[in-house]
Amino acid sequence: MNEPVIDTATAHSARVWNHWLGGKDNYPADREVGDHIREIFPGIVTAARADRAFLVRVVTHLVREAGVRQFLDIGTGLPTANNTHEAAQALAPESRVVYVDNDPLVLSHARALLTSAPEGTTHYVDADMREPEKVLAAAREHLDFTRPIGLTIMGTLGHIADDATARSLVRAYVDALPSGSHFAANDSTNTSAEVVEAAEHWNANSAAPMHLRSPERIEEFFDGMELLEPGVVSVSRWRPDTTDAGVPEHVDQYGGLARKP
Repeated sequence: MNEPVIDTATAHSARVWNHWLGGKDNYPADREVGDHIREIFPGIVTAARADRAFLVRVVTHLVREAGVRQFLDIGTGLPTANNTHEAAQALAPESRVVYVDNDPLVLSHARALLTSAPEGTTHYVDADMREPEKVLAAAREHLDFTRPIGLTIMGTLGHIADDATARSLVRAYVDALPSGSHFAANDSTNTSAEVVEAAEHWNANSAAPMHLRSPERIEEFFDGMELLEPGVVSVSRWRPDTTDAGVPEHVDQYGGLARKP
């Protein structure tokens, strides 16, 4: 099999995110853009960490409270700490997880690092989320679509500029899931001048522009589903750990979790 071609000269969202989280799987172009964005918007590192903590709390709820044992994680990003399969299999080792991404660096690292607990399975699909039929066909090889599935699309829908297109993609995936499945998503929002300026710099220096949405527009992705409390909120304030003191710091990253009836 041919080795994937990796463009190291242009910043890529998965690698910049990895840099913000303190990882080493990034290149000078990623660090340069990431550091400049951090100067414009110092809160980006807090937002990146809150984003990952939100994923863990979502997966924990689905395993403990909803009994979900299957997960379809679209837009995986580079493996860091507390990936979906780690959070799920720590509570239910038999959990099955399918990761989907289309970045060559993510692909190579995922194959090496996203290993499953013996009782469960972890698989990686090299595909673009804009091709739901391809993604779903590959996922069906590893997940049972007659049983509930936890679908997560974290920090990825913002790469799709048109709201109608983004909503139709979400609908294509949700429609394929059985009743009792859940859908979780989050994305950067236009809720501060700093994040808007940071996004403008990102879009001028990256091959994958980020299109900020309002929290209300993000909430539209959950239309037709049962949105769980507290709804679409700053991810740091979505069911924060009870050990947190006071109200967690607001971040310009909003998300939610919904159940398919």
